[in-house]
Formats: sequence, structure tokens, C-alpha cells
Amino acid sequence: MDNNNSSTDNQSAEHQSTDKQTTELPLMGVRVLELGSLIAGPYAGSILAQFGAEVIKVEPPGSGDPLRKWRKMYKDTSLWWYSQSRNKKSITLNLKSEEAQKIIQELVQSADIVIENFRPGTLEKWNIGWEQLSAINPKLIMLRVSGYGQDGPYSSRPGFAAIAESIGGLRHLTGYPDRAPVRVGVSIGDTLASLYGVIGAMMAMHHLKNNNGVGQFIDVALYESVFGVMESLIPEYGMFGFIRERTGASMPGIAPSGSYTTKDDRYIVIAANSDSIFKRFMKAIGRSDLADAPDLAQNDGRAKRSDELDIAIQTWTSTLSLKAALEVLEKAAVPSSGINNAEDIFNDPHFHAREMIVEHPLSETDTISLPGIVPKLSLTPGKTKWLGPKLGEHTEEVLSSIGIDSTNVELLRRNGVI
Repeated sequence: MDNNNSSTDNQSAEHQSTDKQTTELPLMGVRVLELGSLIAGPYAGSILAQFGAEVIKVEPPGSGDPLRKWRKMYKDTSLWWYSQSRNKKSITLNLKSEEAQKIIQELVQSADIVIENFRPGTLEKWNIGWEQLSAINPKLIMLRVSGYGQDGPYSSRPGFAAIAESIGGLRHLTGYPDRAPVRVGVSIGDTLASLYGVIGAMMAMHHLKNNNGVGQFIDVALYESVFGVMESLIPEYGMFGFIRERTGASMPGIAPSGSYTTKDDRYIVIAANSDSIFKRFMKAIGRSDLADAPDLAQNDGRAKRSDELDIAIQTWTSTLSLKAALEVLEKAAVPSSGINNAEDIFNDPHFHAREMIVEHPLSETDTISLPGIVPKLSLTPGKTKWLGPKLGEHTEEVLSSIGIDSTNVELLRRNGVI
């Protein structure tokens, strides 16, 4: 089930000679205790697991992580679960139980990172908060993901990605000006928080190793993760009182860049806003007059005539199918693309050549197609060793590592601790 085995087989001999891969993964030897659920937090654990960390996912007995039941199901398990929880070990613990809390305290002695995304104060109530765990393991790094952060007037509020995207400014900019704001098609607030969390954990590990540092916690708020990618939103308001609004598919002040319809009623996105690309683009569509216009040589001039440019581009795209338009633009080296749906992506040869869609056995008869691993390391690339595990599949294995034998495991199970 290693999704990198085929990559070296498919590479040319020349590529193999310059890109030798090892069997080791960059995070081998790193132990991660994941206490969170759903996306924010667990997605960070997923990234760490893909690059070799031993990620022990703690789930409630009986029900497990709610993600197991989200979106499309294969038999009784979410396909999303198989993807996001690949390479993780699943153990069950009722964290409200004193015995379970003691097990967490035992496990944290050998942990490098703890990931959690409970509402602030929840772990403290269960005696497994930062102060308690860092006292046990002073080198511990704790990734804490929450809606609003660990302090501040909103810290006790519950927070989901939809709320973070709204309070952080993203929703206000998404959609068309004459319609209500809409959501991005994925839970981008959650995944951004996880990505920031992984970055923070790696920086904390570097500090610990190279600067004679001690452990620390990383405070990641969902709304701040969204707010952090909002480009010039705040500088523009602070300087000019300018409030950025929804603009649909266009990019005001950057021209030409937008989406246009083709003869076969498809959408094509064209980004020709650099000076040299603009000239090539205009000549490719038969508009040398615009390519050579002195006032269109740079973006500030083009921005003033953006409506005119959009009309010229739309007039051209309306005469061609999507395929034909893309062929013209590719020949002219103009960045462009159709707007892909899942079927388009699944059938795109580039995704397969780059191993961004990889099949894994799901049962004796069925396979699952998973997204490939990002980023791609030349020497120690990540890999999928196994799919998202069954609930509690690794409970006995993990508990035995801290001296709990099978007899005591059964006792814990009867008492509802696991």
C-alpha cells in the first residue's frame, strides 16, 4: 500500500540517478498523541503521519471520531476517514475517566507532540492540559487548535470552520456582489489551521533540538488562520478606509485575470496579468492593437481598461471550444485552465503522472483512490502505509507499550475506559 513504490519504477533512469529516495521517512521516531476530532487538528496529525511520525489517535469508545460518518460511506465508514486518518494508530479512551487520564499522562512521557482541538479549558478540566502534561514531559510540544485561541474575550466560544471563515473576513469576499456571501467548497478554515499547526510544531521541534530549548505549546485559532491569508485586506483599510468587497471571478486592480465562457458553455480561467504574458496573449487572440497599446504595457494602465479587455477576451473565447481555446493559449504560454470537477481531475494525466491520485486496496474486491501526498520531498518522500484504521484497532498494542497487559486491557474495557 506504499503509494511511492511505483514512483521510482516510472521515473527515467536519468531521474533516478539524480533523485535517489531512501526508505526512511523524515519524521521517523517522532511520537504524536492526537486527542482531537474531525478536521482542525486531526488534519495536522495526518500530515505528520504521512511523513513517518507515529500518530496515536485517541477516540471515544463506541462512537469514535465523528469523521468516520461524514459524507460518502463505504459500508459503514466514511471514505474521507480512510484518507485523512491514513498511517494513524487508533486507540479508544474515555477521556472523562480518571483511569483514561492517567493513561494519557503515561503516554505523554514518551510523546514528542500532543495535538488537541477541544474548546479551551476542556483538557485542563480533565487534568491533561498544558500545565499538567508539560510538568510530566518538559520537552513536550503541544499543538492547541481552537476557534478563537486560548485566551481573549471569545476564547470560550465554540468555533467551526464556517464561523472562522466568516469572522476572519473570507466569507465577505466570496461570491458575487449582487448575491449573499457563499462558502468555499471545502472546510478551508480547518485545513489552514492544521497547516499553521504543523508549521508551528516543526519550528518548536527545531528550537528544542538546535537552540537548547524546552517544550512549548502552539496556540492556533481558526479565525486567525483564515485572517492570516487575507492579503492586503487590513493595510488597505488602515491606510485608505477601503473595504474590499465580493467581485465574483474577477480580480480588481489586476488585469486581465478572470473566467470566461467558451463556445461549448464551459468556463476557462485566464491569468494574463504580467506585462510580457499580456502581449503574447493579445497577439494570440488577434488583438495586436491592444498588445502594442502604450497605456496597456503595465498593469496600472490595464486596470483602468479592464472592462474593455474582458469584453475583448470574452468575444474571443465565445468563438472556440474549451479544448481549442486551451490549445491556443498553451502554444502562446499563457496561464490558463478549465475549471475542473472531480471527473476532470480523475482523468487528468498530469495528476496521475505526479502520483496525486493513487489507488489502494480497500477490501479483497474494492480499491480506494486517495489524493497523493504533499509536499514532495526528493530524498524522503511521504507515503501511505495503511488506510484509516478501524476504531480501537491499535488499543492493545499502544497500551502494552506502557506496561498494560491483556488482562488489564480487558478490565479497562469492561469498565468503559476503553
